[in-house]
Amino acid sequence: MTAAADPRETATLPGIGARARPATVLTALGGGCVVLGGLVAAVTAPLSLAHGSWLAAYLVLVCGVAQWAMGRARARSGTSGPRRAWTQVVAWNLGNAVVIAATLLGRPALVDLGSVLLVAALVIALFAAPARGATGLALLACWAYRALLVVLAVSIPVGILLSYLRHA
Repeated sequence: MTAAADPRETATLPGIGARARPATVLTALGGGCVVLGGLVAAVTAPLSLAHGSWLAAYLVLVCGVAQWAMGRARARSGTSGPRRAWTQVVAWNLGNAVVIAATLLGRPALVDLGSVLLVAALVIALFAAPARGATGLALLACWAYRALLVVLAVSIPVGILLSYLRHA
């Protein structure tokens, strides 16, 4: 099943005028973050970036792969409402930006703020992925996706703790 054709589900992208759906935006930004993470990994050693390897891994795994999976899941399962879908996009990306900036600036209290946004996005993602009616591989994919969301949720308090320990 593909995303609903609800006109509220799309937004005009500034500068290019194209209409985009939240699932498409999540998928595209996720792919872009994977590429960006790869570029960061390539320059980490030559530029002696203190948090370079962490940043590269975070961009690839959390900002990229996880977001790409959210976009693909949202595209397959339909919609949980346009406001929730766009809230997920904004919360996930803003939360990640805050976590990255706070980590690079050595401000663990701000990591908490970004983490709250990430949790909000994960809750929206969880409720947007119903397994009703799914069978076989589709049901397995749905449960694997939910497992990914749980792993991400569990990693948030671990990341917060590590941030405080690193900057104590």
